[in-house]
Amino acid sequence: RVSFMNNQKPQKPTLSGQRFKTRKRDEKERFDPTQFQDCIIQGLTETGTDLEAVAKFLDASGAKLDYRRYAETLFDILVAGGMLAPGGTLADDMTRTNVCVFAAQEDLETMQAFAQVFNKLIRRYKYLEKGFEDEVKKLLLFLKGFSESERNKLAMLTGILLANGTLNASILNSLYNENLVKEGVSAAFAVKLFKSWINEKDINAVAVSLRKVNMDNRLMELFPANKQSVEHFSKYFTEAGLKELSEYVRNQQTIGARKELQKELQEQMSRGDPFKDIILYVKEEMKKNNISEQTVVAIIWSSVMSTVEWNKKEELVAEQAIKHLKQYSPLLAAFTTQGQSELTLLLKIQEYCYDNIHFMKAFQKIVVLFYKAEVLSEEPILKWYKDAHLAKGKSVFLEQMKKFVEWLKNAEEGKQQLSSQGR
Repeated sequence: RVSFMNNQKPQKPTLSGQRFKTRKRDEKERFDPTQFQDCIIQGLTETGTDLEAVAKFLDASGAKLDYRRYAETLFDILVAGGMLAPGGTLADDMTRTNVCVFAAQEDLETMQAFAQVFNKLIRRYKYLEKGFEDEVKKLLLFLKGFSESERNKLAMLTGILLANGTLNASILNSLYNENLVKEGVSAAFAVKLFKSWINEKDINAVAVSLRKVNMDNRLMELFPANKQSVEHFSKYFTEAGLKELSEYVRNQQTIGARKELQKELQEQMSRGDPFKDIILYVKEEMKKNNISEQTVVAIIWSSVMSTVEWNKKEELVAEQAIKHLKQYSPLLAAFTTQGQSELTLLLKIQEYCYDNIHFMKAFQKIVVLFYKAEVLSEEPILKWYKDAHLAKGKSVFLEQMKKFVEWLKNAEEGKQQLSSQGR
């Protein structure tokens, strides 16, 4: 017991009633955006409106000032001239600067120069990327608090920054805010934004960015529910000088309708619905969504070919295909009432047989079957053979079709002789 007691470490004496001074870096610095704002505004006042000098000042200040902590304040100043109160107004008692987006001239060139300032700043301090994105989302929600001119400048700037990749298109989510949509602020802002975006790039680049963030099918939500139609969207944006955006949305709608049609068709086929019901449904969809017969025949072909598990053996697949397609020929015949639709179907068959190697030898058999079933007629087949075929596997398929085409030509000549004798 004694030895145990002796083994215990003697306790260190404690000092009470005295506070040790903690090291400077351990002390949590007080959050003071006002002081940060004063430093930035003073610097901007000294640089004046020379944006090259502004960019240099911001670059140098990042080493001395805590940009990471005061990102929101920094961007508020660069856009609005000072810290923004909730709702988008500038706090009255705050110092402000005229070296900002809102105080600049309302033209594309000036906004392009400002975009350069933001680009350089964010390239230099990568960590500001997220803060800037959050800032723009916030500014879009504050749109009603800004004047029309301020909104226009912000829209142009945002369009340019979207075009050069500084901003991600997901920020547009803020424009779907119910109040902004209801009061027409979102749509008006979108006009200016898309104009500058398309001006920097083109509609295809815009489409790619929108698709990446699943925004390509949501543009109609810029309008209230009772105005969310292709017609309304098209009229509004065409009148505002954005015809290409109107056409893009129209195409998106058609693509959506086509996908929907294909999905429904496959379900009807797998349920074994009667052809007359399927035909009626397809014709209604064509009318409602302005889908052409050529498009429909291509959709029906791919739906018919995807409803079956094909044999892996080449010698058996042709037989299986003929049996399957014979069953569906009345459905295809209902949508090959024009020569152009028949040609579309021929090209689809050629493509399919080329892309699915087991079908290479089945091409001619499928065409003959459709000829007999009155899905295809002489003229489109002869046109396909002469000059309308695809390059894919053309030598193989033309060789397969040679005899049948000869026979068709003779039959055609025989018919013509008969009709001239009949006269």
